[in-house]
Amino acid sequence: MGALDEGHFIGTLENGVKPESLKLDLEHESETAVIEDAVKVLLQGLGEDSNREGLKKTPVRVAKALREGTRGYRQKVKDIVQGALFPEAGLYNGVGHAGGAGGLVVVRDLDLFSYCESCLLPFQVKCHVGYVPSGQRVVGLSKLSRVADVFAKRLQGPQRLANEVCLALHNAIKPAGVAVLLQCWHIQFPEVECSNAEQSNHLTEVDMPGWEKISVTSGLGVFENEKGDCWVDFLSVLKFRGVNVQNNSQSSWCPCRSLDVLTCNGHTSTRNSSCRASTNMVPTQPAMITAVTTILQSLGEDPLRKELVGTPQRFVHWLMNFKRSNLEMKLNGFYSSRMGLLSLQTYNGNISSNQDEIQSVLNLPFWSQCEHHLLPFHGVVHIGYFHPHGADPVGRSTLQSITHFYGCKLQVQERLTRQIAETVSSMLGEDVVVVVEANHICMISRGIEKVGSSTATIAVLGRFSTDPNAKAMFLQTISNSTGYGRT
Repeated sequence: MGALDEGHFIGTLENGVKPESLKLDLEHESETAVIEDAVKVLLQGLGEDSNREGLKKTPVRVAKALREGTRGYRQKVKDIVQGALFPEAGLYNGVGHAGGAGGLVVVRDLDLFSYCESCLLPFQVKCHVGYVPSGQRVVGLSKLSRVADVFAKRLQGPQRLANEVCLALHNAIKPAGVAVLLQCWHIQFPEVECSNAEQSNHLTEVDMPGWEKISVTSGLGVFENEKGDCWVDFLSVLKFRGVNVQNNSQSSWCPCRSLDVLTCNGHTSTRNSSCRASTNMVPTQPAMITAVTTILQSLGEDPLRKELVGTPQRFVHWLMNFKRSNLEMKLNGFYSSRMGLLSLQTYNGNISSNQDEIQSVLNLPFWSQCEHHLLPFHGVVHIGYFHPHGADPVGRSTLQSITHFYGCKLQVQERLTRQIAETVSSMLGEDVVVVVEANHICMISRGIEKVGSSTATIAVLGRFSTDPNAKAMFLQTISNSTGYGRT
């Protein structure tokens, strides 16, 4: 139950500006301009043209998102709490004296987002805060969420975040004790089987492990003893809402830290020792690494802080997964067999359209990178097409490879959907429907922060655009599946 010392807390309170100053136009701040220039270097390192239409405003969008996502460095806890402490008769300095009500106050399910200090990727937080009032006063409940958000809007690790929130509340409201429990989810990049990638142009298996999960706790005052009655009461109240977790703190929870050791074809891998990093497999990008270091400094951080050592390299290494030229799989292999696939449509030379069957290939996983904010989005692709009755359908691995090819670059979901549909159509004939379902980190970690939101896009070609029954039949197969987003 470690927590930061008093000196660190006071320094944190005194460094920063009042919340009103955050209303300044971030686009014109000098720090934002420096970040914009650094983002242009990153785009150049990815082989992109920052002047192309979709990327013209990406540097300023990324800069503003980073400044917004780290605004906690410029906020003071005491400015938030002052004026929000209210007198309440019956609250004494002892424990268990709140007008006979027991004294424990718990605020649950506070949704937060923070940037991982190990890799600069956002991670999601479900925060639960409990405190025992003292001194005949209580704090406005919304302030608990705002204080937690101050520290979440900084480069963080789960345990450090829990400790800072706990100490800040303990010093600001002077309760008998404070408890903080965080449930954290970090995006985890897909692993690609090395043997398949080496033996074939087709990526025959892509593992989508989803999210790395961890729970951490911190307590002060009457909550310092994690086996004491106060902790038992706190956890019992959380169980009312189905929160039943155990502290499983890890020294290194960030999945991107595996990039320090193991890599394979631009993806992390922990399965095959033959994929260990080497100087040939991990290209150095000194200009990009310097650019990320500059971003850290512009955000008010010290790149030499021990938790940030190696962060620029890890972020660049992860970002290079989306460089166009580093994909071994090319579409040439598909087009070389195009005539053989198209021949399916003239099976035995005498097949009419009403003898064709709808073939559905569902839940093809993908990861991609939003070209507007340089934040990942991920989900699944569903593909439907007509093929002759009795003929063998196209292999799932071929369609997975097409999905992977268009996903591993700077993208927008609408374009990704169209490109997959057009490519499959060019191989199998024009009768194709593609549905993409995705979660966008830029939708839930910045701006409106719509946690739980998802986006679906559809592209229809050929008969699927003119035959409502065929399209409805395919969409129903998605509804009946138990894949992404369904139980």
